[in-house]
Amino acid sequence: MTGKKDYYEVLGVSRDASPDEIKRAFKQLAKRYHPDVNPGNKEVEEKFKEINEAFQILNNPEKKAQYDQFGHAAFRPEDLAGFRSFSFDDIFRNFGFGDIFGFGRKNGARGGEDFQYDIEISLEDAYRGLTTKIEVPNFVTCPKCDGTGAKPGHLKSCSACNGTGEIRRAQRSPFGQVVSIGPCGKCGGRGKVATKYCEACSGEGRLRKTKKIEIRVPKGIRDGQYLRVAGEGGLGENGGPPGDLFVVVNIKEHEIFDRHENDLFCKTSIDIGTAILGGEIEVPTITGKARLKIPRGTQSHTVFRLKGQGMPHINSNRFGDLLVKVTVKIPEKISEKQEQLLKELLAEKKVETGRGFFEKLREHF
Repeated sequence: MTGKKDYYEVLGVSRDASPDEIKRAFKQLAKRYHPDVNPGNKEVEEKFKEINEAFQILNNPEKKAQYDQFGHAAFRPEDLAGFRSFSFDDIFRNFGFGDIFGFGRKNGARGGEDFQYDIEISLEDAYRGLTTKIEVPNFVTCPKCDGTGAKPGHLKSCSACNGTGEIRRAQRSPFGQVVSIGPCGKCGGRGKVATKYCEACSGEGRLRKTKKIEIRVPKGIRDGQYLRVAGEGGLGENGGPPGDLFVVVNIKEHEIFDRHENDLFCKTSIDIGTAILGGEIEVPTITGKARLKIPRGTQSHTVFRLKGQGMPHINSNRFGDLLVKVTVKIPEKISEKQEQLLKELLAEKKVETGRGFFEKLREHF
């Protein structure tokens, strides 16, 4: 027993809750237990981490399926460590909750957008793993104005916020005077405004650029899984952190193999003689060929399992299996001579026992 609370119980939702219901539950709890609402309260901070851990599992379809089947045993402590050690701002930036609390952010700093990039690889690439480079269109900070958007020497303090980047508004409430702090609308929280715009970036403070990024696809990756490349998303604003790049891996359909989890499936045929007397055949594997022993009397559509000839488990030294379905190939047409011989053999079988009949049958068919 891990002693952990049920993730559904932590968020206060049922096990058949929809993704939107899970997000709403997290949003409400996060507002209640956010550290800015409860400064210095370690117990509340731990509660907030617990809520975040539950949300990150139940908000991910693959992790949710693992949890529904195996509970907390589906995850190692190191798998969850990143969910309990985090920047609070990053959590809400990643899940679209950055502005739900109404707390001012100094200088209007905002994190950059997360990007998605799709790549297509072969099943063999997924088996071996690979390192490849992708080209991602993005923005970089303008080197001429250093991201200010102003022509050098033409940047001055904002008159609306006196260079602080923040506007404070006081209002009375039943609990006394409340001061709200928000980014300045005139300078966008920067604290400074341009009197003349930078010619290189036309005042945007950034330039479009295609960036080459090297990514490592681990062996055993499955279709639809993604790789997170931290910091390679959109530029942050006013000193905010950049977003992340999520590379979604799509695996091409294979002409021989079907994949189910880490097992591979394929089909092959054998002649009637091999089905009756047994023998050995050659079958394809993801790495080449293998010999498969066919026992005597094998029926059509029998499935044989070759241990360890499937796909590797991701981040593991274990492998799935190769399952081969064999069908017995029956000739659609035979010659008059073969037909006569078959009738003779069948007649002989009425009085003859042993391997003679089967050996003759295999010899001619």
